[in-house]
Amino acid sequence: MADPMADPTVVPRSSDPDRGSGTAPGQDRHGHEHEHGHRRRHGHGLAASWPEARALAARSGRSGMARQSGSADRAIGIGAGRLPLGQALGHVLAEPLVALTDLPSFDTSAMDGWVVSGPGPWNVREVAGAEARAGAGSNRDLGILAGRSAPATLPDGDAVRIATGARIPADANAVIRNEHARVDRATGLLHAEHQVLPGQDIRPRGQECRAGDRLMPAGASVTPAVLGLAAAAGYDTLVVVPRPRVDVLVLGDELLTGGLPHDGLIRDALGPMIGPWLRALGAEVSAPQRLGDDAAALRHVLTTSDADLVITTGGTAAGPVDHVHPVLAEIGAELLVDGVAVRPGHPMLLARLKKNDGGPYLVGLPGNPLAAVSGLLTLAEPLLRGLAGREPEAPYRVAVRDDVHGHPHDTRLVPVVHRAGSTADGRSVSGYGSGGEGAGGAGTGGGAEYVVPLRYNGPAMLRGIAAADGLAVVPPGGVRSGTEVEILDLPWASAMPWTEGCFT
Repeated sequence: MADPMADPTVVPRSSDPDRGSGTAPGQDRHGHEHEHGHRRRHGHGLAASWPEARALAARSGRSGMARQSGSADRAIGIGAGRLPLGQALGHVLAEPLVALTDLPSFDTSAMDGWVVSGPGPWNVREVAGAEARAGAGSNRDLGILAGRSAPATLPDGDAVRIATGARIPADANAVIRNEHARVDRATGLLHAEHQVLPGQDIRPRGQECRAGDRLMPAGASVTPAVLGLAAAAGYDTLVVVPRPRVDVLVLGDELLTGGLPHDGLIRDALGPMIGPWLRALGAEVSAPQRLGDDAAALRHVLTTSDADLVITTGGTAAGPVDHVHPVLAEIGAELLVDGVAVRPGHPMLLARLKKNDGGPYLVGLPGNPLAAVSGLLTLAEPLLRGLAGREPEAPYRVAVRDDVHGHPHDTRLVPVVHRAGSTADGRSVSGYGSGGEGAGGAGTGGGAEYVVPLRYNGPAMLRGIAAADGLAVVPPGGVRSGTEVEILDLPWASAMPWTEGCFT
């Protein structure tokens, strides 16, 4: 097992970069417990708790499901459109996928071999017709092939060659695999090497589904497998919810788009990151617009954008060139979330650019990179999920290795990696090695999953999140080792191997 200390992104045991005053997890420095839903005063008003903000973003997305695309040939209903199978990947089904035919639509052979009728041994028959021959002038009988017509019936005591996927003749009762059959050349009879059971190696009509069966619910993501299922079930097009359209506005005069930082200027880390992140969440994203610290330019884009969601980076605090709040007030936008009690990322915001309308929306991300990631997962991800017609993901909880110290009042989002098995020194995660409370009967040493917190988790750092496959939601006051915490998966986490040694 790899040593977690070999990777500088892993938090050492009994160490935490945000430990601060060293208060015990679950308490402030006076020993008082804090509620997860506690609200705190923010520079522009009362900050929402992290659960409240995330829930409100999800409700806003559902109420403002992606507006009509404007394309008449795609219009099916509000927010829905019909796309060919080749263009539907990554969208969300706007209506259930219902089988248009039985699958399979006729009895088919599951193997290459011989289709037989009645008890054996069987008389070997040839399939009449030139289409059953290997080629012009060939006398080799290929039998019943997939996509070709089959004999109307197969008389009792007869056998015919058959290929996988070929139609089963009426009155046939089994398929014998080639390797389980033997033809006696002297008598012309087919013998089975094993017992033949009725229906063996035959896929009966309707085995997978019957016409009218619901195969996938509305709201399901169109994956490559769903495309294959839809094609098999008879579909040429699918009715889907259009992907939400997002504009990304990068604010700040201090940002460079190339080269090394110099003379007080820094590289823009968010411009290259935000677009691909949003695409991984299922959005259609325009190229980043770099506006600098220009209030007039920001006002123009916000009043002319036709996107479903506008993302801004930076400018959400109360500094001399932080223009997001003043511009939103000028254009009459409605602030839905103005600050969140979460670290990092508390200056994030959510606004509806047109009051009494289903959108468009604006998510204002803080300028610090990890704080912006926090805003993406807190506000943008649940909002986009609603706009795209996706159901909310069911939260799940996993034990955390080591104590994780928290903010006295705010939720913390801490980059983590998933692991399975015992920890690096052979110990089980506290409370999980003996099948005790919360263990679910499985000790960590037996393969139970846990998460390891990563260091480099300050608001301006990306080194930790770059190695992470999720963020742990740490309640105010922190948690002890072995405590289960909610995990926010990163969009690409399912493609990452959760095995020891990847990052630790």
